[in-house]
Amino acid sequence: MKDPFPIAPFPALSDAIRPWADYFHLPTLPLHIHEIVLGALFYQFVFSLVAPRLSSRLFPAKYAALSPSRRLNWNVHVVSFVQSTLINVLALWVMLVNDERRNMDWQERVWGYDGACAMIQALAAGYFLWDLIVTATNVSIFGPGMLAHAVSALLVYSLGFRPFVNYYSCNFILWELSSPFLNIHWFFDKLGMTGSRAQLYNGLMLIATFFSCRLVWGTYQSVMVARDVWSALHAQPAIPVSLSPDKVLNSTFPAQYAETMTYVSDSTSIPGWLAVLYILSNLTLNSLNFYWFFKMVDAVRKRFTPKEKAEPMAPMKGRAGETTGASTGMDEKARPRRRTILDGEDGDEPPHV
Repeated sequence: MKDPFPIAPFPALSDAIRPWADYFHLPTLPLHIHEIVLGALFYQFVFSLVAPRLSSRLFPAKYAALSPSRRLNWNVHVVSFVQSTLINVLALWVMLVNDERRNMDWQERVWGYDGACAMIQALAAGYFLWDLIVTATNVSIFGPGMLAHAVSALLVYSLGFRPFVNYYSCNFILWELSSPFLNIHWFFDKLGMTGSRAQLYNGLMLIATFFSCRLVWGTYQSVMVARDVWSALHAQPAIPVSLSPDKVLNSTFPAQYAETMTYVSDSTSIPGWLAVLYILSNLTLNSLNFYWFFKMVDAVRKRFTPKEKAEPMAPMKGRAGETTGASTGMDEKARPRRRTILDGEDGDEPPHV
């Protein structure tokens, strides 16, 4: 499928990035660098203009009361909500209408190139480029963990421009189907709606989508990509240019190879470091998904568990041995709720993707 992005590449930008793309063996990057840049600029526009103005109009008192650091975090969550909703809709659309992608064999899934899949990859890379800039300039707020996440995510998506497992860009983007609900849950807390019926329904959707998209679908796709990469490590792509004349005469190739295998040559292979890096990254993220899921279930449960009442304090004796009527007031109040993963300032919170 051709790249459906409505804006054509900028020749000057493509030419400027081509030497770097050649050096790092990313031949399809010049075709999509404009999507990365425009994506990053779009998210900056949402962050700088849309989020502050819309939040001030919808929640004037709450937004105005936020400290500068919390307001920045609020705006980041707005961008995360917009990005995760947009990229998931586009990925589902590509998977639904893209017949070439649907018919790819294992060779195309590893070495093949599809313009629509590369667009999804580029828009995701644009978000992570923006995320890297914001996190790096505010590392005291977001911490080194979020900075490391932004760097690693940008690198992983950039490697797809080799092209490498270009097919799987849509599949792994769908891990983020739970992210809109995660952001909504965060906003409910900040708007004083913790424990509300609306938050309960959203929390159930959050748990359901996280479980189905990250644990079930995500684990399955990780197994599939590991199988394909393992096959590629022990074989070279079987395309006309890589076969001897007698084997070419006795072989048949899908007609779409002319489009999907454009960037494959007789010297194409999967470097061992790339396979190890990709598989280890998937294993790490899958492990984190299971960890985050159980933390998330615990966090949602705590929001809807009746609050414990503090034990009344024993009367205090005065100097003459008389009891005083002094009270701290804690006997009428519930104990403070312990902070959980969904509060948004917890270091274990899933990244805003």
